[in-house]
Amino acid sequence: MTTPPVSDGNSPHFDDLIAAGESIEPDDDMPDGYRRMLIRQIAQHAHSEIIGMQPEGSWLTRAPSLRRKASLLAKVQDEAGHGLYLYAAAETLGTRREDLLDALHRGQQHHSATFNVPAATWADTGAIAWLTDGAAVVNQAPLCRTSYGPYARAMRRVCLEETFHVRQGYDVLWSLSRGTPGQKRMAQDAVDRWWLPAVALMFGPPDTTVGGTHSRTAALGAAVTRRSMAWRIKQHTNDELRQRFVDICVPQAERLGLPLPDPRIRWNEDRGHYDFTPVDWSTYRDAVAAGAECAARRVARRVTAHENGAWVREAADAYAARGGAYGEGNTL
Repeated sequence: MTTPPVSDGNSPHFDDLIAAGESIEPDDDMPDGYRRMLIRQIAQHAHSEIIGMQPEGSWLTRAPSLRRKASLLAKVQDEAGHGLYLYAAAETLGTRREDLLDALHRGQQHHSATFNVPAATWADTGAIAWLTDGAAVVNQAPLCRTSYGPYARAMRRVCLEETFHVRQGYDVLWSLSRGTPGQKRMAQDAVDRWWLPAVALMFGPPDTTVGGTHSRTAALGAAVTRRSMAWRIKQHTNDELRQRFVDICVPQAERLGLPLPDPRIRWNEDRGHYDFTPVDWSTYRDAVAAGAECAARRVARRVTAHENGAWVREAADAYAARGGAYGEGNTL
């Protein structure tokens, strides 16, 4: 694969495209920092899609009806497709899908810590789809207009499918919240466990720099966000997107009759937004640490599946090397 042209950071053509709101395409000259930032972001996004299949995938054989099984299977297949779109987008930047997967398996790259929560009950499939996919839509819809063309085009399809996932999760929770007392308790328990991973981890750490142990880390994160926004990779800060997500979720939770586990949630007339418990660096760090053991299991399961599927990849490569269906000696 040909590596796209890279500049030393002084690229008038690139700067002109960014200033004009135009897309950067693979053949365009681009700063190395831009390329590296995109590869890192797209890779984590792709890793999160394929690791995120696991919590819900564990319920495919235990779904309570054929209709629920079919819809959950379709959702899990969608997530696999999202990972493929994103790995393909990353490859246009000169990296290889195999190298990205190897980095994930070796712990050199990571998936979102959001998915490091066990899916303990059927209600978790609803909470995951409503909350984490809902957060994904808020987080990723602006990426449909991100400055790198292949990433933006991939995200347009991803976001369309994610909106269906949100409705699917909401429907699961709607049914459970109107079922038996035990079913409603199960739904509430799932919402209670998935709320913090969604509101804290799906949007990343806070943007504000505060005093304390993590002030230097916060300052570095804020600098990265500023650079990302200057390059139009991102268009909003983590905290702006987090607020938008809370504003959407609170009325939905009220309609479900499933209160969100944050006693500080209340409407602020002056701000025109819901107040909620701020996500500070300690909250973010603790949420990541809480899922460390589950994260190791998720990656180990992914590595095993990758190794067990090696024969399929080898067979596909051999088939392609012979020219596929139209290769020598093959007939229709």
